[in-house]
Amino acid sequence: MKYLVMALMAIAGLSTLLGVDTDTDSETEEHVRMYVGTYTGGESEGIYVLDLNLKTGALTVPRLAARTDNPSFLAVHPRGDLLYAVNEVGELHGARSGGVSAFKIDKKTGSLTLLNQQLSLGGAPCYLTVDKAGSSVLVANYTGGSVAVLPIETDGNLGEASSFVQHTGSSVNRERQQGPHAHSINLDAGNKFALAADLGLDKVLVYRFDPGAGTLTANDPPYASLAAGAGPRHLVFHPDGRFAYVVNELDLTVTAFAYDADAGELTEVQTISTLPDSVTARPNPSAGYPAGYSTAEIQVHPSGRFLYASNRGHDTIAVFTIDQETGELTSVENEPTQGRTPRNFGIDPTGRYLLAANQNSDSIVVFSIDQDSGELTPTGETAVVPTPVCVKFVG
Repeated sequence: MKYLVMALMAIAGLSTLLGVDTDTDSETEEHVRMYVGTYTGGESEGIYVLDLNLKTGALTVPRLAARTDNPSFLAVHPRGDLLYAVNEVGELHGARSGGVSAFKIDKKTGSLTLLNQQLSLGGAPCYLTVDKAGSSVLVANYTGGSVAVLPIETDGNLGEASSFVQHTGSSVNRERQQGPHAHSINLDAGNKFALAADLGLDKVLVYRFDPGAGTLTANDPPYASLAAGAGPRHLVFHPDGRFAYVVNELDLTVTAFAYDADAGELTEVQTISTLPDSVTARPNPSAGYPAGYSTAEIQVHPSGRFLYASNRGHDTIAVFTIDQETGELTSVENEPTQGRTPRNFGIDPTGRYLLAANQNSDSIVVFSIDQDSGELTPTGETAVVPTPVCVKFVG
């Protein structure tokens, strides 16, 4: 027995010298960490953290990572050690503005430590992104109808806004489009252009972004128009950068654009419904969608072959295939999310799983993704998180 133990120890030592993975390393690689943003005021206290097993789809028990007000959207720094969250409120520190909070990630425990907080310069910030260089946070303010840039300091803290743009105008829906409502802001792969979807204007506004100065300036052309009453909400780029897709909240559609990365110009290719053909009733024509129905999130699979969009009210994920030559979409299915109001969802970095955040049923539901068809199948794995409204992976 003594010689057996010595032999095993020798093998373990040799494995370490040669860089062979140990069991612990393998277990680490089989999991990915995820953070969940929420609306507070009910049972939620802030941002929650849990791990996804990439082999089985199992979730660990969610735990509170940080207490903060209404962290309804999250973004992770390219380094993976910093997380930024909007504070979707109308007033902060005596100002009529929401906020953006910076957190340091404890890579071992997943806990978040607050670094600082800055004003977003507009009410109800609802979306943010970190630029590719990791030098700035760009934020969209829904109520204020504006966008801003907050510089990231070397220690991860946020500086005061280096750029601010107020949107102006309105559109046809008197209830939802009486003024500008910036709902998202995204950067292209070249980190040259920032595209802001404004629900109130039926436009995607395009800005030239200077990562060194942290500034936004209007592009020429300055925007792409959507159908009147569409209500553009979120935008996502195809991995190859040639196409961009906008999910329209009010008329429950996705608009596909060809994207000119040199000019920052969008050209419409197609608009397609996120609902199945069987949903034809329009009981609320003035709102432009079935009563209680609206879209929310949109994402492209890491392979670039599939696109997903969430339908609130209908409570499904719409699945599409993407034509790799034209960017056009073909509907595959509408998969029920097994909960109410899927405001957001996340696709893990390997593309194996989609996790739907059901805001009004306090659940994160795991679906496996068919790598050939893009279809979703529930795994039976569910985590309880109060009012989940954003899912972001680290790693």
